[in-house]
Amino acid sequence: MEILAIRHEQSEADLLDVHEGRADFPLTPFGELQAKKMAKYVGTHSPPDIILTSPLKRAKRTAELLKERIDCSLIEDRDLMEFNNGVLAGLPKEVAAKKYPLPVNGRPAHIPIQNGESELEFRYRAERVYSRVTTDYYQYRRIAIVSHGGFISNFLKACLSLPFNSETVFPTGDTGMHLFEVNAGSKVMRFLNKQEHLILL
Repeated sequence: MEILAIRHEQSEADLLDVHEGRADFPLTPFGELQAKKMAKYVGTHSPPDIILTSPLKRAKRTAELLKERIDCSLIEDRDLMEFNNGVLAGLPKEVAAKKYPLPVNGRPAHIPIQNGESELEFRYRAERVYSRVTTDYYQYRRIAIVSHGGFISNFLKACLSLPFNSETVFPTGDTGMHLFEVNAGSKVMRFLNKQEHLILL
């Protein structure tokens, strides 16, 4: 089984300098163009047999454009949503820093942000998705997961069995793609954060 993890493209929140997370901003016109470039590239080089997507607008639209190119099944999965940042969602970063400042020594991993989830809950959600994907979709040759930067980083940590307190981070740019293969007893990373499809933009 191959798993292709894809981050959504530029959203309106990227231009507004706000906390996005669960705030449901759509793609910008430039983001739509990025998505079409990604879909064309994936359709040529790594077409999936099925697409799983976060229901948030920016990811779902990305997945829809990929589906149009590939013509395969598309399933929404709420567990693929970005970190639930609670009261910060949609707030300008400058306002959030004053209204909801971080505790002096940071927020403990088990403590959720107000109306949101904790870092431990976020990681557990990624672990749950990884377990479900490799169990419930094992019959597919290649699965595409369209999600968000924070979720994808945690998902890759789950795939690689990295400890929660690992300092490893997997950054993902707009339409960045990670491809890895899961076989009995082995996991092979084919590439990380590939964005060559955007070169001609």
